[in-house]
Amino acid sequence: MNTDPLVALIGRTNVGKSTLFNRLLRQNKALTHDRPGVTRDRMYGQVQGRDGIFALVDTGGFEPDAQGELQNTIMDQAREAIHEAQLILLVVDGKTGLSPIDQELAVLVRRSSKPVLLVVNKVDGPEQEEGCLSEFHTLGLDMAPVSAAHGYGCPSLVQEIQKHLPDLEPEDASMHLHPDLRITLLGRPNVGKSSIINALLGEKRLIVSPEAGTTRDSVDVVLDREGSRYLFVDTAGVRRKSKVRDSLERFSVLRALKSSKRAQVTVLLVDAAQPLSFQDKKLLSYLDKEKTPLILALNKIDLISRPQRPKVKAYFEQELRFCPHVPVVATSSVTRAGLGGLLPLAEKLWAECGQRVTTGELNRVLREVTARHQPPVVKGRRAKFYYLTQAESTPPTFVFFMNDRFLLRENYAKYLEKQIRKRFGLTMTPVSLIFRTSQG
Repeated sequence: MNTDPLVALIGRTNVGKSTLFNRLLRQNKALTHDRPGVTRDRMYGQVQGRDGIFALVDTGGFEPDAQGELQNTIMDQAREAIHEAQLILLVVDGKTGLSPIDQELAVLVRRSSKPVLLVVNKVDGPEQEEGCLSEFHTLGLDMAPVSAAHGYGCPSLVQEIQKHLPDLEPEDASMHLHPDLRITLLGRPNVGKSSIINALLGEKRLIVSPEAGTTRDSVDVVLDREGSRYLFVDTAGVRRKSKVRDSLERFSVLRALKSSKRAQVTVLLVDAAQPLSFQDKKLLSYLDKEKTPLILALNKIDLISRPQRPKVKAYFEQELRFCPHVPVVATSSVTRAGLGGLLPLAEKLWAECGQRVTTGELNRVLREVTARHQPPVVKGRRAKFYYLTQAESTPPTFVFFMNDRFLLRENYAKYLEKQIRKRFGLTMTPVSLIFRTSQG
């Protein structure tokens, strides 16, 4: 796991912890919303300060009187962040003033015996400091006035944090901010995305609840294993648009789909015990159209008896006939089935996406496959190919120059793709074929 000094953001709901988290990281990583309680899982990021790198963790808002198993789990996540942190930032709202919950949290963080810095948020300028800070002097903590929304005081806050981390050493940021492989998990609500990540990590890093929609934001989780660093992005469950009536959930879904763009490999989880839903098929179609490097994980395979598993896998492979290159794996966070091979498979898929083929090899194969099976005659004319080259990789993109691209039939284009995949070992990666009319 990450060895950078860790700083935890703690506070009651809606004081601006996630906005401050984004400001210090200089990116919109945490989902922010006017509704209290948006942040649930611990969310980590790295801050590059003048004197080195430190890790920052955002936590769910404290509501001591709130009831329910999910709320208790959110509190456990925040307490775990306090336990593992070297410095605690207790964030309060300078506009609403000191609350009883702030006072309770001050007692809680003091008991941790960790250094604490009181961050008074929503102070929009130096002229507001005296009025916003006056009430909080009673807590007896070192204070830092900031405006997370506008940036006031944030550079000074980073310097103050670094003063409280005496063991901070300058490091190469690229070692931390650029993992070897970025993997996004997509799927419908409650399909087991967070459980799979927890099983891979070997700890309850993400909140798991039978309540659908527990994960609202896209949460980054880092795993170091055998010299490699993996960044997992757990996403909000993606539902049909007609069922997404809540503005917060709609924004979460958009971020989930956007996460597949910034990942190198996407793992789409489906429930092995249920047929593919309309939404699953829409997601598959979207990812295929976007040429996303994709693995289909049949999760909860432990619910299927062993004699039935080959039949279940065959059903899903048949449903993937429009994108047969997508590898299918059976997984279970309960029995850990399939988890040992998931990361090696993702690495192999990503390596295949970056494969390049020389122009000479491509044109030799093009001559062979077109001689063996000529394009069909269309309106008295036959498609003729002059030249083939690979334009780019990730995914491999091949450009065919020909006499008239409108003479090409879809089934013949599929034949060409199949032959290229077969000859060059492109079994799992998405492939893009582009046909251009040329004078030869």
